[in-house]
Amino acid sequence: MTIHKEGSATIAITAIVFAVINLLSFYLLSFQAPVISTLIFIATLGLLIFIISFFRIPKRTYTVGENYIVAPCDGKVVVIEEVQADEYFNDRRIQVSIFMSPLNVHVNRNPVTGEVVYSEYHKGKYLVAWHPKSSTENERHTVVYRKGNKEVLTKQIAGALAKRIVNYVQPGQQVRQNDEMGFIKFGSRVDILLPLNAKIVTKLGDKPKGGVTVIAEW
Repeated sequence: MTIHKEGSATIAITAIVFAVINLLSFYLLSFQAPVISTLIFIATLGLLIFIISFFRIPKRTYTVGENYIVAPCDGKVVVIEEVQADEYFNDRRIQVSIFMSPLNVHVNRNPVTGEVVYSEYHKGKYLVAWHPKSSTENERHTVVYRKGNKEVLTKQIAGALAKRIVNYVQPGQQVRQNDEMGFIKFGSRVDILLPLNAKIVTKLGDKPKGGVTVIAEW
């Protein structure tokens, strides 16, 4: 396991806060109120471990296949439905939405190999990520990949806790399946819009792993 570069500053700040709080606790409380001092240590250590864990990149064997659309993130499948596209496309598409809790790995990966033909950031609200309007009203970053005559759209969506979406791809860039597409800090979700003739091989409630689980075929 390694730590993602996006976590460097956050982990460093958390470690400093952990050290300061526990030094103060030791000198001010450890003799007069040892139980409280111990509880403060346990709580702050738990927070530090959580922050480090949030930015983890676990070692995995990634799935590669030119007919596969691989999950762009870890999480839980909360939506599979036919929708009217509201960005880039003007037709109907199959939407698969994956909700990421703060405990999930938050690295986002390219679901296919191909050319990035669209990459656009949108400011927005911070509704809870499972809210139906979060796809269109929350802060988000949309990317469209083209592979031959087929296109797939991914949308990184900020949640109530997520305040920063990072995206690494640019229009015209050739990308490989499972390479990093971006990162979303804390709770969030990713939508994938697929052609109607795509074969969906995931189902509601499934818990895919980014870069590993195949969610559709074309």
